Amino acid sequence: QVQLVESGGGLVQPGESLRLSCTASVFTLDHIAVAWYRQAPGKHRDPVAVIGLDGRLAYFGDSVQGRFTISRDNAKGTVYLQMNSLKAEDTAVYYCMTHLGGSDYWGQGTQVTVSS
Repeated sequence: QVQLVESGGGLVQPGESLRLSCTASVFTLDHIAVAWYRQAPGKHRDPVAVIGLDGRLAYFGDSVQGRFTISRDNAKGTVYLQMNSLKAEDTAVYYCMTHLGGSDYWGQGTQVTVSS
């Protein structure tokens, strides 16, 4: 059974950084499109960034442009989300997702809390 696992969340102060990681069971994430989403309390789950199977990058929303970077380590089969200059409004559960064989696969999420 395909499972995605996120890690790296935590409690940080405004202005600090975190790096989230996403790995998968059964297969590696080295040549497949992977997206990061986030869901704040009481809000929809929204896309944050995506890395295509060809390595193309895309970011969603002005609020993350220039602060968040999605990347992939093919040797480790891991996708990362580097988040810098974190703000209180970045507080959310962050999920990674991929689409394979006609189905979407999600991780369980990792909590990111930005608070002073």
